[in-house]
Amino acid sequence: MSNEVKMIPWGLKEKEDWFYEQTIKRSYHEEVVTRIHKNQYHLNLIQYGSLSLNPTRYQLYLLTTNIDSNKRTILITGGVHGYETSGVHGALDFMEKYILKYSSMFNFVCAPCISPWAYETINRWNNKAMDPNRSFYSDSPSEECHFFLKAISKLNLNILAHFDLHETTDTDNSVFRPTLEKRDGKVQELTTIPDGFYVVGNINNPQHEFQKAVIESVKKITHIAPHDENGMIIGVPIKGEGIIYYDMKKLFLCAGFSNAQYSTTTEVYPDSLKMTDEICNRAQVAAICGGLDYLL
Repeated sequence: MSNEVKMIPWGLKEKEDWFYEQTIKRSYHEEVVTRIHKNQYHLNLIQYGSLSLNPTRYQLYLLTTNIDSNKRTILITGGVHGYETSGVHGALDFMEKYILKYSSMFNFVCAPCISPWAYETINRWNNKAMDPNRSFYSDSPSEECHFFLKAISKLNLNILAHFDLHETTDTDNSVFRPTLEKRDGKVQELTTIPDGFYVVGNINNPQHEFQKAVIESVKKITHIAPHDENGMIIGVPIKGEGIIYYDMKKLFLCAGFSNAQYSTTTEVYPDSLKMTDEICNRAQVAAICGGLDYLL
């Protein structure tokens, strides 16, 4: 007779209970929206939706350069997982400080904070206990993804490259995976959190030299994550220093929603003793610049 305890996935009540346990820990308006509006003096500002949870508080924005149909477009996304802070502020840093260096060659579209409620509550999931970065598909039940995909489709752009800015944090093991285990009723394997920066490319369109260029640029700012004793990072075999690949479309990842020729998901480790918030943001900017310099 088995002593194994059967795990029961969450229903609607458990997801609502989880939602009501969450608390506001920082201000999307003060930390993000204020910066977005400052950028409207040299960039175009588009509000492309608002979350039904609180439409006034959680408005969604794109920043763009003037769109030229003769140029190809670079897409930058941050805050898909709201708790990954440098994805948001790294995107804004690039649009504020580095855009003029590259805007004569490319169009730029930036969604700096796709998940504002999760930003404020420092969560991976949205308020419905959904992971937005597994939800980028048509008719997505995630409002964050639905509004974003609709807005990008309406722009009708030729996306050359997509930089999706993320972090891998200690809370992935201490908070997220244990909660995921409860939500889905399935045992979750813990993996070693990599101490350093790495990238995730698309296994069906790896563009390995592009990924290497991103890594080489970031190496000037901070350290690259080493592989574990099995030659892996987060349970995935490495294909180069700090480089792993996922099937982005199969997993419905943000970086896989389009047919961009080049796409990468950056992963910064903010909990490293070697890191500061500033270094995390600079690493994200360096990743974008390294990729753009390669394209040029």
